[in-house]
Amino acid sequence: MKRNTSRKSGFTLVEIMIVVAIIGLLAAIAIPNFVRARTTSQQNACINNLRQIDGAKQQWALEFKASATTTPGATDIQPYLGRGVGSLPTCPSTSNTNFASSYSLQTLTNAPVCNIVTATHVLN
Repeated sequence: MKRNTSRKSGFTLVEIMIVVAIIGLLAAIAIPNFVRARTTSQQNACINNLRQIDGAKQQWALEFKASATTTPGATDIQPYLGRGVGSLPTCPSTSNTNFASSYSLQTLTNAPVCNIVTATHVLN
């Protein structure tokens, strides 16, 4: 007696559709959280840059005995940023900016300001 053991192995269409639906559901949950985490990390990095800029302004003012109404330039505070020669921070929210278009230094009594995202990138 001969047995017919020709059984095809593989996934059915329903099984593949269920797997695709589960992957789609996981992606629908993960992508907004990833975007939110990326935005938050960019905001925190920019606020940290503002904090470093403000500290550099204050160190420059102490060393040169500047008055409270003085506004230092980028080249004035650059040695106090601890980034080496020629490396000024930029706002991480956009990739095609430089220091001058990212940050406004303000006077010594006012905190520096982010020019890219003015609503949430604020040094308190």
